[in-house]
Amino acid sequence: MKEHKFRFSHSAVVILPLDILIINAIYFLMMFFYGNFYMSQTTLIRMSLRIPVVTLVYIGLYALGRIYNIIWKYAGLYDVLRFGASTLLATICTWFFDYLGFWICMSLRDKNYISTLYFKPLPVSVYLDSTLLILGICLFIRILHRSAKLLSSEGIRHGKTGSKTQKKILIVGAGTVGSALVTELQMTDYRLGVPVGILDDDPKKYGLTILGTPVLGSCDRVNEAVEKYGIDIIYFCITRIDEARKRDILEQLVETGCTVKMASDHQEIKNGKSAIKDARSVDILDLLSRAPIELNRDVCHYLENEVVLVTGGGGSIGSELCRQIAKYNPEKIVIFDIYENNAYALKNSLDLKYFGVPKIEIRIGSVREEERLREVFEEFHPTSVFHAAAHKHVPLMEDSPYEAIKNNILGTYNTAKVADEFGVKNFVLLSTDKAVNPTNVMGATKRCCELVVQHFSKISKNTKFAAVRFGNVLGSNGSVIPLFKEQLENGGPLTVTHPDITRYFMTIPEAAQLVVQAGGLAKGGEIFVLDMGEPVKIVSLAEKLIKLSGFEPYVDIDIQFTGLRPGEKLYEELILPSEKEGMHKTQNDKIFVTAPYEFDEDFFMSQLGKIKNLNPEDSKEFLKTIVPNFNYEKN
Repeated sequence: MKEHKFRFSHSAVVILPLDILIINAIYFLMMFFYGNFYMSQTTLIRMSLRIPVVTLVYIGLYALGRIYNIIWKYAGLYDVLRFGASTLLATICTWFFDYLGFWICMSLRDKNYISTLYFKPLPVSVYLDSTLLILGICLFIRILHRSAKLLSSEGIRHGKTGSKTQKKILIVGAGTVGSALVTELQMTDYRLGVPVGILDDDPKKYGLTILGTPVLGSCDRVNEAVEKYGIDIIYFCITRIDEARKRDILEQLVETGCTVKMASDHQEIKNGKSAIKDARSVDILDLLSRAPIELNRDVCHYLENEVVLVTGGGGSIGSELCRQIAKYNPEKIVIFDIYENNAYALKNSLDLKYFGVPKIEIRIGSVREEERLREVFEEFHPTSVFHAAAHKHVPLMEDSPYEAIKNNILGTYNTAKVADEFGVKNFVLLSTDKAVNPTNVMGATKRCCELVVQHFSKISKNTKFAAVRFGNVLGSNGSVIPLFKEQLENGGPLTVTHPDITRYFMTIPEAAQLVVQAGGLAKGGEIFVLDMGEPVKIVSLAEKLIKLSGFEPYVDIDIQFTGLRPGEKLYEELILPSEKEGMHKTQNDKIFVTAPYEFDEDFFMSQLGKIKNLNPEDSKEFLKTIVPNFNYEKN
């Protein structure tokens, strides 16, 4: 991009001639005062001869100092200091040229009247006083110009000359981002909207103004402000805030029916982003946000300079897992997946971000095939394995239970067996809360996967086996959010199975971070559980998503209840009753470890041996045999 280093602002056309006039006039005036209000003809000639040099020195240094590049309407302290430094330097250069010329003339004994007259230096007090006056008067001219522009903008701001269709903006947050947003609106002469007020939870700011915009009161007064001022757009500008309070405020903002935007944060603005133009719409994740999990990076050092294999690495959770792992400087990440397109896209994005360090490898294959797994382990010898490959769609697995058994149970067994054979240090299974008292095939197979991991943990001499159990992952393939968004795009209705159904939710990054952390905390046989907070009603989720899209639930977009699907229950559990007694916190207050579950391992393993010859029609009965608390309705 071409940089215009000496491009003058539009105001320079007016200010530059005034500078020339003021600078020279001040030198004449100071000599007039210095001579006790008298200036001889000789002095007058002498000062007149200096005009070209004085003009060139001052204007030249102002140009080099980019003083005429400044848009004074938006000037700050840095611009004033730059102007002062340029003025002082110009005065010093003028004094230097006067003394240098006089010294040269005297050295050459040049008695030429004109040259001696011109180069005779002025009194030191004239230079000093002239500098202060030039600085003061020239700045005053610029301030007058700035004030005229601001008054013009304020006329627009207060509706004196602005369009009646101008958007009225309410800002939530009177901090750095809020003030940056007001400044940006001001710089555009309020073409993007007029800020009519600011809300903030800090009582010390009430009644104050930010660039003329009043702080009206606390964030809880949003409804009052919207009604009083006819607000069109609300910008949320608070970057440091408790997540519970953030959710509370955002829900109030969404309830107003106004367009709600999340302004760029302070760091993004420092990096050149616009507080307004780069603002994003509020997402459903913002309304479900919780305090982020603080990971102990020391715990994750086990990945450094190691080879890590992720099965199902191209999936929504597996791909985020690869992104999180890449942060801890592994030597290599091996993506093992049966679907090549997502894996290929993930490799490209990671290579673009990390420039090939860590190295990303893709191997296509299925966890059902033990020999293919063995080939990949033989090629890369991974030290950590994250097993994310699984069939996860609850309704689909109800219709194809044998496929779920082969892929989830047999796939986990194959992967764990090969990992143990090759002496992998850490093996982490991604499980689900649906494995607790399962009522569907997917949950029952995942419970079997947990038992497989606990079995290998007892018999393995080199590998630490563990499982991580978490709730619904927002935005993952098969989650309710993409379905709701698709239904919204089609004009509704949104479908919810039951008005009372609830679920625990977490984001994809949260799930991936938990898995990575668990790998470092594992000692063998644990099932790690995240503190999921309070469960969320699915119907409330649907209502919020409709409001975020600018519609009114049940008025513009309907919500229909379709009845519980096969295998679906009203609420999920995170732990079994038998696991509660020995449950305890880890180093991270948000991550818990459940007590190992005692089961007949010989019987369990003997049943797994029957999978390959199992009649698909007997799949659910088979699961009931090895998972006694599996509750399902017989056809």
